[in-house]
Amino acid sequence: MKDVNTKPTGMNSLGLKFSVVVFIAITVAGLVFAYAVLWLQEQALSEQQLTAVQRTAKNYARQVDAKLDDKEKAAILASQVISRYLTEQRRATGNIPRPGSDNIVRQQDSFSAATIPAANLKANTSLLFSHSQLLWQQLSPLMLQEFSAFYFVSEQQFIRVAPADLLQQLNPQHDLTADLYYRDAIPDNNPAKLPRWTPVYYHPIWQEWVISILVPVFVKEQFVGVSVADLELSELTRNTNDIGYWSRHTQTLLFDAAGQAIAAEGGINTSQVAGNMLYPGEPVAKPALREHIRKTLQPSLPDVSADNKYLFAAAPLKHLNWQAAVYVDKAQVMATLKQFRGRVVVIFIAVAIALAALLHLVSYQFVLKRLNRLSGAVVKLSRGDIQQVGLDNNKDEIGVLNRAFAGMSAEIAQLVTGLNARIAEKEQAERAARKLSKAVSFSSSGILLTDPHLNIEYLNPFLTDLLGCDERSVVDQPLNILLADEMEQLSTEITQTLSERQHWRGDILLQHQKLPARQFWVSLAIAPIRDEIGTLLNYVCAMQDISFIKQSQKQMEHLAYYDILTGLANRSYFRDQLRKAIAMAHRGYYNFALLYFDLDEFKRINDTLGHDAGDELLKEVARRLTSRLREEDTIARLGGDEFAVILSGIKDRQQASTIATNLQQAFHEPVKLGHHDVAISASIGITVAPEDASEEELLLKHADLAMYEAKARGKNTFHFFSQDLNDAANERLQIENQLREAIRENQFLLYFQPKVDIRTEIITGYETLIRWLRPDNTLVPPVKFIPVAESTGLIVQIGEWIIWEACRFLARQQSRGYDVTLSINLSVRQFNDQDLPLIVERVLKRTGVKPRAVIFEITESMLMGDTDAAINQLNQLKRLGVSLSIDDFGTGYSSLSYLKRFPVDELKIDRSFVKDIPQDRNDMDIVAAIIAMAQKMNLRVVAEGVETAQQVEFLRNNGCFEVQGYFYSMPLAEQELSQLNYTVNT
Repeated sequence: MKDVNTKPTGMNSLGLKFSVVVFIAITVAGLVFAYAVLWLQEQALSEQQLTAVQRTAKNYARQVDAKLDDKEKAAILASQVISRYLTEQRRATGNIPRPGSDNIVRQQDSFSAATIPAANLKANTSLLFSHSQLLWQQLSPLMLQEFSAFYFVSEQQFIRVAPADLLQQLNPQHDLTADLYYRDAIPDNNPAKLPRWTPVYYHPIWQEWVISILVPVFVKEQFVGVSVADLELSELTRNTNDIGYWSRHTQTLLFDAAGQAIAAEGGINTSQVAGNMLYPGEPVAKPALREHIRKTLQPSLPDVSADNKYLFAAAPLKHLNWQAAVYVDKAQVMATLKQFRGRVVVIFIAVAIALAALLHLVSYQFVLKRLNRLSGAVVKLSRGDIQQVGLDNNKDEIGVLNRAFAGMSAEIAQLVTGLNARIAEKEQAERAARKLSKAVSFSSSGILLTDPHLNIEYLNPFLTDLLGCDERSVVDQPLNILLADEMEQLSTEITQTLSERQHWRGDILLQHQKLPARQFWVSLAIAPIRDEIGTLLNYVCAMQDISFIKQSQKQMEHLAYYDILTGLANRSYFRDQLRKAIAMAHRGYYNFALLYFDLDEFKRINDTLGHDAGDELLKEVARRLTSRLREEDTIARLGGDEFAVILSGIKDRQQASTIATNLQQAFHEPVKLGHHDVAISASIGITVAPEDASEEELLLKHADLAMYEAKARGKNTFHFFSQDLNDAANERLQIENQLREAIRENQFLLYFQPKVDIRTEIITGYETLIRWLRPDNTLVPPVKFIPVAESTGLIVQIGEWIIWEACRFLARQQSRGYDVTLSINLSVRQFNDQDLPLIVERVLKRTGVKPRAVIFEITESMLMGDTDAAINQLNQLKRLGVSLSIDDFGTGYSSLSYLKRFPVDELKIDRSFVKDIPQDRNDMDIVAAIIAMAQKMNLRVVAEGVETAQQVEFLRNNGCFEVQGYFYSMPLAEQELSQLNYTVNT
């Protein structure tokens, strides 16, 4: 017989698979079991610890109450002794001390001390003074073992205190009857005449946080005073070591009815505490403990989360409105179990590996090796090879199987040829049926079969799970039983469509059978099943759950059209609504107004209070605006702090103005942001359609222009769009575009206005002034293009060009032998440019001009921002040897304290002070004061805007000798300077 060797290898081996399965099963089962045991142990330990903590808290509360009970009994007994002793009415013993210089009678021994005003020392008070001294000699040693102070106070301002040294702190003018320990015990406030515990308060005499037991003292039913025993707060809050279960992890806490912790030392700076002030407590620092305390004080609140980091228990105190709490950190309790968990996992994995290896060895040696031979024979037989194979003939089960196989193979050999074809056909048919059955059963789509009348015959498992029903409960029921109530009318459409077209497809809403409130969307396709001759046998319904798609579509639609922060419409949805409003306006239905909102100073609020506060502000603004709008209006947040509103059905601008005024009232009330009340306002731009425009982009542009005009007019107002705004914006844009071209094409010119010494009428220098000459020979004044260049940053490039050209002019003047200065104006952006000193240094080196002849003019406002940075920039320029001048002096933020810090060489008096001389006496005084101040500070002074002889004479008389203005010359081009009739300084 021929031997067969068909032993599987790798993961095809049954033995290896068996070993892997055993290993995985043992490992998983072991880990699950281990973790279950550990989890149960954690739960048991947690419950055990919580029980211990609860028991400890109760013991702690009982012990504090017991301590207070003992002290209360001692105080009551002492009061009873005082009452009996005073009732006996003995005669006064001993001598009453004489009053001191302050008319206060004082007495002190080693046991106690007493005081009383001399005016109140009468017969009855003399007895009280005398008797209490003897009584305190007996009571004070006992009472001071329990209390920090024991004293008696009467309405005659008599007080006896033990220990005696406490009374040294008493102010003679102090009113004892106004203190808390006396007021709470008098019959008016204690009609029941019972002992009473005070709350913790700051004692007005010995200035300690104490709690007192007050016992009113009556003699023959007459109130004579109150005995008081003080217990210091530190003594009351001191933890004890015998409060029941205790461990090194256990911590204690006392807190009051407001959830404030009770600290041993009072927790408050005593320099800020007044006498008789009640103890306010301290905030609990740990958030987790605050949650436990809040739950303890308000049991109706939801339970503290199970994953809270503390095991916490609290018990109320009988005498005080406090809670005694004990808590343990769960992480410390569970630390040992976490270490043990890792060791258990390693042990279980090692055991699983050993068992799997042993089982693999045994199964292969006794079973798998012989089965491999038998399987090889079976394989050969299945391939049509009916040759005899050598198999063992043992008497065990595999041997019996081998013998049976040998007999069977002989019989099969006779039938194999004829049956091969039929078996192949049958196997193929069964395989197809199994595939179809499994495809339907395990499909992730719902499959349902109905009869020709749409009565249900079969549902696959996926659909029954989806519907939450049993197949038997819906079989023979009509299909519409599965539809949601709102889809009831759709069942008629389905029936009609199937009768006409034989198929139906669409999205429908199904309803869960066990949970009617739960509904879900499916994509349903219904198709007929017919026999060979076309007779309708069934309908097959295929369903795909599209609930997630529907929900995603809904969420995407919300994200696409609504702002996440405020819940208002976003820019996209707003644009859609704007287009609809424009379309309605085109059809003549109504006019509408478009409002643009921009919050004033929002960036400052964001920068100072933080972005979270800014977000809260935006949400509050959205809420206020929404509450003041009509249902038909649309409000949207376009981004940042910009909002827009479409007001439908606006008759005219007056109605829009009224609504805008109403909306602005939403900003009158400040907004509470944390601990800050923030005042807010908004600038609103309004445009009306179709009056102003009927196109989307134009309307948005117009509203934006109007909003910026409102800001320019002081903010916190609204402004309607006008054509002037549009013209100004277009002109500004045109100037900006032409400026860029002018820089590229070098269309600028420099003009120079002479500075003249009025004593000699010699030109001492020039001021550089820029002019823009367009290619069409039109001259653009600086007042039009300089602000645009400043706002766009183009002024930096223009300013560098001015420095180059001015220094080249100065170099030509110096080459002709002229000793003149040249003033160059610096813009704000140019002055703040860190590269300015480098540029000036490079220009000076390239042109070779004398640095001292170059004067840079700056305005006061340029220096008032970051003063230190301005001074640094000025020093950088001064190191190059140039001079510095403050232009338009007196019109900005003039400050002598700043002026003396700036390394300037010259002051220029602004033309606004010069032009009204000699008519305006105030201007003359101001100019004279500036000249005098400059001379005292050793600064040159130049007056600009000089146009009359009277102005020249006034300046000469007041010591200002260098001027410029139309009286001597207007600004001229370089080639025109030679025509002047003045001598140039050489």
